[in-house]
Amino acid sequence: MSMNENYFMLGTFEFVADVQIIKGKLESEGISVYLKDENILNSDPLISHAIGGVKLLVYKKDKERALEIYNEIRAYAIGNNGKPIKCPNCKAQKSEAYYERKSIFYKLFPFFEKRKYKCLNCGIITKPE
Repeated sequence: MSMNENYFMLGTFEFVADVQIIKGKLESEGISVYLKDENILNSDPLISHAIGGVKLLVYKKDKERALEIYNEIRAYAIGNNGKPIKCPNCKAQKSEAYYERKSIFYKLFPFFEKRKYKCLNCGIITKPE
């Protein structure tokens, strides 16, 4: 049985510092957390895009409770106007940055891909206004 079969990826973060508050909150609620690729990014934060950031993993048995906590405290995407991105479909203000990385070019050079947003309420993917 591989390690990934035991874990659920709660989210990915561009920098290790971005995940620390969520990690602390989950641990304070008794949920064990594993940060995959944390040490790599601590030694070289500039490769974050290339490896897909730091991954926040929890045991699958803790998935529902961890999602509940994460959704209470997570930071949603903010537009250039300083306000949360509003979904054009359902009008929710619960979006996060989304990268498709469909082509080999964007897999090798993800920082060139235009940022899109995925609504966490209805799942629609949109481009910024």
